[in-house]
Amino acid sequence: MIHKEQEQPGHQLGRMIGAIGVVFGDIGTSPLYAVKEALGGEHAATPTPDNVLGIISLILWTLLIILTVKYQLFIMRADHQGEGGNLVLVALARKFTQGNARMQRLIMIVGMIGVSLFFGDGVITPAISVLSAVEGLEVITPAFQPYIIPITITVILLLFLLQSKGTAKIGGLFGPICMLWFLAIAGVGLREILLHPEILAALNPQHALRFLFGANHGNTFVVLGSVFLAVTGAEALYADMGHFGKAAINWSWGSFVFPALILNYLGQGALILGDPTAVRNPFYLSVPEWGLLPMVMLATAATIIASQAVITGAFSATRQAMLLGYLPRMQVIHTSSSEFGQIYVPLTNWLLLFAVVAAVLGFKSSTNLAAAYGIAVTGTMITVTLLAFGIVLRHLFSWSLFLAMPLLLLFLTIDLGFFGANILKFMDGGWFPLLTGTLLFVLMSTWRKGQDLVSQAIRQQEIPLEPFLQQLASAPLHRVAGTAVFMTQNPGIAPSALVKLLKVTSTLHQRVIFLSIQTDPHPYVPETEQLQVEILHHDCYLVKIRHGFMEIADVPGILQACRLQHEERVILAETWFFLGKADFVAGRVPGIAGWRLKLFLGLYRNGESATRFFKLPATRVVDLGTRIVLGQEG
Repeated sequence: MIHKEQEQPGHQLGRMIGAIGVVFGDIGTSPLYAVKEALGGEHAATPTPDNVLGIISLILWTLLIILTVKYQLFIMRADHQGEGGNLVLVALARKFTQGNARMQRLIMIVGMIGVSLFFGDGVITPAISVLSAVEGLEVITPAFQPYIIPITITVILLLFLLQSKGTAKIGGLFGPICMLWFLAIAGVGLREILLHPEILAALNPQHALRFLFGANHGNTFVVLGSVFLAVTGAEALYADMGHFGKAAINWSWGSFVFPALILNYLGQGALILGDPTAVRNPFYLSVPEWGLLPMVMLATAATIIASQAVITGAFSATRQAMLLGYLPRMQVIHTSSSEFGQIYVPLTNWLLLFAVVAAVLGFKSSTNLAAAYGIAVTGTMITVTLLAFGIVLRHLFSWSLFLAMPLLLLFLTIDLGFFGANILKFMDGGWFPLLTGTLLFVLMSTWRKGQDLVSQAIRQQEIPLEPFLQQLASAPLHRVAGTAVFMTQNPGIAPSALVKLLKVTSTLHQRVIFLSIQTDPHPYVPETEQLQVEILHHDCYLVKIRHGFMEIADVPGILQACRLQHEERVILAETWFFLGKADFVAGRVPGIAGWRLKLFLGLYRNGESATRFFKLPATRVVDLGTRIVLGQEG
């Protein structure tokens, strides 16, 4: 079984550098467009000195409250065996609400919404990040303008085409490149601060409050949508916690990333205080002319890294969703023998590529994409807040309602405020990530409902395993040499493939293994608890494999290491795998639209086969089909 390797002793500095490269790539490239949109975009505030101080102050304090307070002090405490992320939160919430069917269903829906919106964000991030970096060429000379889109699409195509090779070899470069990026943006920011030190007043939160609640700022609420661009990527702190650990993420943020961002945002504000026309692109205009081309190249590298982190996160989320039953099986390729997180999901990769290129071609500029950015992220943050403060943290730390409710209401108010500000940009492009998320939610909810229908249909044909085996003693069976493995979801029920085989051939192998593979609601299962062997009747064995939702079972490897009665081992060359392959037919199901039933059947028929998913030797697999009607026939 593929499992997370034990963390090797190493210096904390190495983990911090890795976190800088992976965790903070997205939020670290936000200075490319956040200030530009807040003070120079379509819904921007007029770049007066008061507005500049107010918006820069708002950006800095938003970073502090959301990143440091909400995520580091609270959300990251809701870990599960050191892992974080939306689906980890769902698993914990369901664990703490066992026995409450209504709450379990609500948690599942909230979790699917969060995952769907995460993928919506995953489409926008590579598009806006790479496009905003390449747009720096236009600052060097307007002659580059016609080539911005072609260069951006070329970079994106190369990025996605290289995914199948894995990022293990180039992963070591992520940290140093991003460290150079943060040092560079801190340096150009400090230069502008020294020229206009009055910008330091933005460190006072009074300027943020005055901007928010002042009498003359009718468009303040809309501007919040642009301010939020500064914190997109915050969820990576929690999602990537298992790769680097809380300490490395927290230290790299507090000691390096946050100070660099503070200096750059202050520097952009200082530039605009001195020259309000610089709002057209304050990031690149704060760079000395001699450093423009190197900065564009560095920015492009940094945005590629930020995009890579999002793509890798999409692969991980796909795998988790599959193993938890939210999506059908898909091909998952491990691209590194030493790094557990290095996986490649071809279908996810190509769908993301198509959507990202469509976003670039459709929106054509980072300013237009900024209108689409934020809705999906704020929606994801709302689901995290509800699950973390409403359920998980309360149970983990035995908080009373008196303590939990104020925190829930505080952070939910902040999330809803930013979500409301972003939803106002719906017609300007915000519909795009919502459409993407909605399509995925429909797929996930349809798959879950279809799985429930399948379970109901199969239960009508179930035969209990124990009495079935007892009948074998008096049955006129012909036993042949070798081992037969029957995969089953329910260890107490006779596999349909076994029933079919005996009905047709009256033949059974000398040794029979009923193999049950169960996904645990934990990220990882200890090796000592992964395998259980039970001796049944007539040379039959029940082998149970447990794996976490961050793992995928390597069935042949596990069987070869399995010890049966009298220390016998399974020899793959003498083993046949019998799989029950159901042919589901759509019947009449009250309360379910016919198109959803057909969609489920399409997903089921085109899903990854059990043979490939569990790495079974294809030449030793026998599929035995049966017809099952979902719902009522006729």
